[in-house]
Amino acid sequence: MKRNVSHPVFIFDNQEIQYKFNEDHPFNQDRLLMTVDLLRKAGALPDSALRLPTPATDMELLRVHAPAYIEAVKGLSCSVPEDRWIKEAARFGLDTDDTPYFAGMHNITAKVVGGSITATEMVMSGAASHALHLGGGLHHALQSKGAGFCVYNDASAAIAHAKEIYGAKVLYVDTDVHHGDGVQWGFYTDPQVCSLSIHETGKYLFPGTGAVNERGEGDAFGTTINIPMEPYTEDESWLECFGEVLTETVARFRPDVIISQHGCDAHAFDPLAHMHCSMQVYKVMPELIHSLAHQWCEGRWIALGGGGYDIWRVVPRAWSLLWLVMSEQPILKQLNEKPLLELPESWLDAWQSKSPALLPNTWLDPLDNWVPIPRRQAITEKNRQTKELAMMYLK
Repeated sequence: MKRNVSHPVFIFDNQEIQYKFNEDHPFNQDRLLMTVDLLRKAGALPDSALRLPTPATDMELLRVHAPAYIEAVKGLSCSVPEDRWIKEAARFGLDTDDTPYFAGMHNITAKVVGGSITATEMVMSGAASHALHLGGGLHHALQSKGAGFCVYNDASAAIAHAKEIYGAKVLYVDTDVHHGDGVQWGFYTDPQVCSLSIHETGKYLFPGTGAVNERGEGDAFGTTINIPMEPYTEDESWLECFGEVLTETVARFRPDVIISQHGCDAHAFDPLAHMHCSMQVYKVMPELIHSLAHQWCEGRWIALGGGGYDIWRVVPRAWSLLWLVMSEQPILKQLNEKPLLELPESWLDAWQSKSPALLPNTWLDPLDNWVPIPRRQAITEKNRQTKELAMMYLK
């Protein structure tokens, strides 16, 4: 595989906001527009970095999804689906409040999958050093079932592309607050793919999986690593567990490429989970992944989006920080010197009137104003126990 020496790329198409279930659904892709606008107003996203996604072909979808499922998705994508497809929707998980079928579903989701494959192809071919596709990260879809706001699993498709076209050993890192179950089960017996997921424990949160004893099967035992965190985990404990496990995992597994999923719903403001992390996590975490990619993978790193349901106060800042790290923007040096560096006023002016809440005016959160979690010590100790269990059988 060719060494990557060129600039990182940002995969984006305005059409990706059409991935929309209904007006009241919490999965709102307007967050993509807000993120792109923030990066542009910060002077951090030149047109030269942008690339359009190429829609995934049926062959690419068939690497990770069953033919009958793809056929059902297509059938349910019509503006008025035939009765036979409506009757089949429940069998394929496409009739729930979380993941209801919608008109145009196949085409727009195939474009999302294609964006993640485009990102992977650019990095693996050596055309780009790193690639970011924030429209992706739909990690809950299973081989024959939609789930958790996810119709097709673009993360799995990206992994399959790197593995099958380039013969790569892939480390998949999932930082969404919800367990990366679709990807885990898709490669649970595959020793060429290592899946590491840090998430809120499934005792209290969808999808209910991701326990430390889910470790892979057969030759792949030890290549599935789960770090289920306690509710109300804060930055220090989250970063300690993530940092130690990821660093050791990379050293043991020695991947050719890192594909990471960047749901930012472990933030304290997120309405769908119970974690208490701040924006600091979303700066330090990609910095570590970036460093390890250069140390072990000749820089090969593909990053995807994911969850994040406070689309006003959290997602644009968290995802922008990811790109700032990936593209080594000068703003990072300013942030290190002044943690409460202010966001561009032009961005705040553009979006405040649309936001139901007061937008933060700094890149990072003013933690001095946050109320400490009363059970901090107990949560930290429990998380350390979990961390040790997670590392017991690393391969």
